[in-house]
Amino acid sequence: MNEESRNKLWEDYMRYKTPQLREQIIIEYAGLVKIVAGRLSMYLGYTVEYDDLVGYGTFGLIDAIDKFDLLKGAKFETYASLRIRGAILDQIRKMDWIPRTLRQKQKKIEMANQKLELEQGRIGTEEELAQEIGISTDELAMWQNQTKITNLVSLDEFMEQGAEIRMDTNASSQFDQPEKAMEKEEMKKALIETLEHLTENEKKVITLYYYEELTLKEISHILEVSESRVSQLHTKALQKMRQRLGGELEMFW
Repeated sequence: MNEESRNKLWEDYMRYKTPQLREQIIIEYAGLVKIVAGRLSMYLGYTVEYDDLVGYGTFGLIDAIDKFDLLKGAKFETYASLRIRGAILDQIRKMDWIPRTLRQKQKKIEMANQKLELEQGRIGTEEELAQEIGISTDELAMWQNQTKITNLVSLDEFMEQGAEIRMDTNASSQFDQPEKAMEKEEMKKALIETLEHLTENEKKVITLYYYEELTLKEISHILEVSESRVSQLHTKALQKMRQRLGGELEMFW
């Protein structure tokens, strides 16, 4: 459906509010749910089934359709993405899928990373990190894969505290404030510098995922590795980037 037809559909729905028109809109934006679910699945790995994420996200899409006001001038895709993401995260929080042992593993990894960087003035290698914790590199890889779900905490905070504010700001102003533009430019430079500290494959995953917007499956075909390996590379890259950029990394999520 082209933009003109989509706008006509929305206008008809706002005027008549029939179940049939509502169903058409749900079908039209079903692909958006898959995109948001796919992005969140990168943080969750295989802890949650992708189809389950799509199911949770569909409720968010329906909620977005019911609450969207076409007259406010906001873009529906932006508004709906936030609602879809929120619905998925809400469901996961209700299930309380982060056991204490998983939080403890995450804490050990973070403390070991901080200690190595303080002692050596650089980010420790995977081997050094595993040795510091007292586990094998294979065990470390497993820990890192398991603890990806804890990234949802910061992702959720970003969504609730920052994303909606930015969306409202963008709706009222076409251009960034000068200081905001400068800040964004500085962050771009910092991001480019940070990418230089990643391995070649980690850099490719970040570039293909965030810039080319390819799916995990598409990236696995390009790199000729499994989807789980792409997920591991993504996790390691984000951990390295977070250590260098700190909380400022959230603006790229």
